[in-house]
Amino acid sequence: MTRRPKTSQAHALPSREDILAFLANAPDRAGKNEIARHFHLNASERVTLKRMLKDMQAEGLLEKRQRRLIAQGQLGPVLIGEVIGHDSDGELLAIPVDWNEARGEAPRIVVILPKRGGRDAPPPPGPGDRALMKIEPTNEEDGPPYEGRILKMLSRPAKRMLGVFRTAADGTGRVVPVDRKGQGREVRIPMTDHQAEDGDLVTVDIHDRPGAGLSGGKIRERLGSLKSERAVSLIAIHNHEIPYVFSEAALKEAEGAQEPTLEGREDWRAIPLITIDPADAKDHDDAVHAEADPDPENPGGYILHIAIADVAAYVRPGSVLDREARLRGNSVYFPDRVVPMLPERISNNLCSLKPGVNRAAMGLRVVVDRHGMRRAHSFHRVLMRSAAKIAYPQAQSAIDGQPDDTTGPLLELVLKPLYGAYAVLKAASDAREPLDLDLPERKLVLDQQGLVTDVIIPERLDAHRLIEEFMILANVCAADTLEKARIPLLYRVHDAPSLEKMQVLRDFLDTVGITLPKQGAVRPTLFNRILARVKESPNEVLTNEIILRSQAQAEYAPENIGHFGLNLRRYAHFTSPIRRYSDLIVHRGLIRAHAFGDDGLPDTLPDAMKKLGEDISACERRAMAAERETADRLIAQFLAEQVGASFSGRVTGVTRAGLFIRLDRTGADGLVPISTLGEERFIHDEAAHALVGQRTGESFRLGDAVKVRLVEALPFAGALRFEMLSEGRYAKVSRGRSRLRPRDDPRERRQARRNTRRDERPGRDEPRGGGDFRFEEE
Repeated sequence: MTRRPKTSQAHALPSREDILAFLANAPDRAGKNEIARHFHLNASERVTLKRMLKDMQAEGLLEKRQRRLIAQGQLGPVLIGEVIGHDSDGELLAIPVDWNEARGEAPRIVVILPKRGGRDAPPPPGPGDRALMKIEPTNEEDGPPYEGRILKMLSRPAKRMLGVFRTAADGTGRVVPVDRKGQGREVRIPMTDHQAEDGDLVTVDIHDRPGAGLSGGKIRERLGSLKSERAVSLIAIHNHEIPYVFSEAALKEAEGAQEPTLEGREDWRAIPLITIDPADAKDHDDAVHAEADPDPENPGGYILHIAIADVAAYVRPGSVLDREARLRGNSVYFPDRVVPMLPERISNNLCSLKPGVNRAAMGLRVVVDRHGMRRAHSFHRVLMRSAAKIAYPQAQSAIDGQPDDTTGPLLELVLKPLYGAYAVLKAASDAREPLDLDLPERKLVLDQQGLVTDVIIPERLDAHRLIEEFMILANVCAADTLEKARIPLLYRVHDAPSLEKMQVLRDFLDTVGITLPKQGAVRPTLFNRILARVKESPNEVLTNEIILRSQAQAEYAPENIGHFGLNLRRYAHFTSPIRRYSDLIVHRGLIRAHAFGDDGLPDTLPDAMKKLGEDISACERRAMAAERETADRLIAQFLAEQVGASFSGRVTGVTRAGLFIRLDRTGADGLVPISTLGEERFIHDEAAHALVGQRTGESFRLGDAVKVRLVEALPFAGALRFEMLSEGRYAKVSRGRSRLRPRDDPRERRQARRNTRRDERPGRDEPRGGGDFRFEEE
């Protein structure tokens, strides 16, 4: 066989750009030999290529992984990926497990599922699952740069637990779980595997299943001592998996944001807009102004100017900041810290409407008549400059005749017109009759160590109501504008109470002598009439609580069903884009509707918008649960040193497990177990919301004022246990519903109690009624 002679013909060496382009598109393993063959290099040229590749590696342009050269930041052909969730189009996303954060944010991978069929096919992977994937570039400008085809599903990572580290006598460690329900078991930490100190809050990976003896584990992260500041909120953050650390890429993007200019904006800097917020607020995302309308055809009317921070100018669709904001859904407000939706450079600086500095804003101009009805409104993209930062009590004191150095110069020109506009808006609100629940909020006062020193009920001022009415009006205008422009949006929807909840409410009202109609449309006015009837009566607090529990949960959705609580036909959150992702979506919709710029809402499929609404509604519920649990833990910690003390309170929940009591002063919640109530068996009368003694008829009912003794406080479970000190009501016991009437002879009932055998069986644990309901909708 004749061999072809080798040629020594020289070829032009590839440039660095040529090499990087080849590696980016190489479907399989590509090393020095594959590069040389692709560019037809001879032996001497391969020597030069080898030096060039070493130089590119030294300069960080190339990496060598598993005998394959890849461009810096690129992914190899096969890797282990961890599923992190879905994107806006519903595609499953993953990130590489072996990724160095120093190289920037981990690239997203669209997960391609293997063909599945048959009844026994495994379920699709979910967040936290890991898989061996074959990686290919997508070559798309928008969206994730890679797709990963699953080759093999791997085992889930070790089960993780949050707990308190305790040092054992033999030198090993124990981690005691902080699970609220106390269902977790202690985990044993080997002597050689712990750098934690006694009392540290830690996360632990549990490596074996509980069997005989303790499970073993490995400390993953030390979160700090329980005695340190802000340790309590860390429990809720980790239990609810709330993202609280921004990636380096997100922080870098935030730091690169520039101060706003007038380009492409209207100049509103001459309008004396002011912010009115809590005294300790660090971000100010809304500013307001009002003036009497000079139009003779609108006597008694007002022109309102509302400026909302233009977050969309800094957080663009598809950016790193956008992805992290969507992951969070909203800021989370704990008594001792805030977990923000956006980095501080954005939330507390560029998007905070601080006095005396130029700020980008979305402006709304609204004309209302003397009855508070809207005559016209328009949106504008503006540059504004706040005239002052005022706290709620400051504004109210100025109107009440006690201005200070800040509010004095603004009283006639700014504050009085604002309160005048509020008066007409309130008239419109009163005519609309939204649901008017009276549920005061308590505020925890903390010391420098983050521990509770007092619990107060801040006074509800007209200054608070003024801002709420302005913000509700702005939200209505946003929804109305986007609906008319046929731009997709997320409504803030609140459904009417369900038939089941209405029946429960009807049964309760029957026990206090109020009849609820069984037919006809349910409207907020119906509940308001009930609340008016019980005003200043012994049943006022109880009735407010039961009506609250009858309400549906407000949420975000692209389909409009109206807002029942506010009694509005259309409503969308617009006024808090610093802390709510839903509001940012509405801002982008307004930018698109008015052609304000290229950072508006991109084309979005209905299913993707629905999924987005579900995701951020879930984030909101997660935040509410975490905030509530943290408050419970802090108050339990506050009361732990008062075990044995007596408190006045009120029954706020009645279950087969016992009575839930809320203390009057602190608002702390705890349980009186049913087995500790008395020397007889108590029956749960669900219709009457009462526990009733089977023989004597002694009863404890929802809303009853009682005295209790604190028996046990578990701070990091947020749990309190009480002992009942008050004597219950007495009723003649009959089949069916109990009649709660006093018996004639107190000696007879005392004798009956002595003759009654105490029920030793523990009640079945049930969740407390009510659920999560957030009615504050500014």
